[in-house]
Amino acid sequence: MSEEERKLAKPGQKHPTPTPGNGDRVFYETLLKQRPDSHMALEWCVQYGVLDSDAAHKAYKKVLKRKEIAKTSGSGSKSPPPPSKKKKKSKKSKSIVDDVEFDAGLDAGGDEGIGTAVM
Repeated sequence: MSEEERKLAKPGQKHPTPTPGNGDRVFYETLLKQRPDSHMALEWCVQYGVLDSDAAHKAYKKVLKRKEIAKTSGSGSKSPPPPSKKKKKSKKSKSIVDDVEFDAGLDAGGDEGIGTAVM
């Protein structure tokens, strides 16, 4: 962003504001309307300056607060690893079906076949 754009930028804005028809903008604005608790949508809208000034100030404070909480908790956005399970070795018996004993019903009859025409 240029110096002039920075002066016009809203709090927390890091990128130029996309046009209203931009796919990302439509997605995140819609997500924020449908789920106001979405951290991802809120942060995107703040960083790209798509919110009006009052909403941008409030949203920026929420984003900063959430980031501060994430820093102090130390866990970040990673979830703890799942508990390790001991693998059980089980022997599965394999049954081999003899081709002669098992008929899958895929036989072609005497008058069936490739290239035969029905008239």
